[in-house]
Amino acid sequence: MANNPFADFSLERAIGLRWTLRDIQARRLKLSPVSDEDLRVLTELGLVELHDEEPVLTEAGAAVLND
Repeated sequence: MANNPFADFSLERAIGLRWTLRDIQARRLKLSPVSDEDLRVLTELGLVELHDEEPVLTEAGAAVLND
């Protein structure tokens, strides 16, 4: 992936953030709630937006999971 939004994170942190994106996409938030820190990071990266106080993937967030 040429433009990896997780390049500045450790491998463990990058994997955790990708799993968080998958949980948001699959709407598994009751089973796997998103931490405030993960939500902040993903929002700052432009991968997640809040709609009615629920996190949803942006087009960029969906693209990260499809790469």
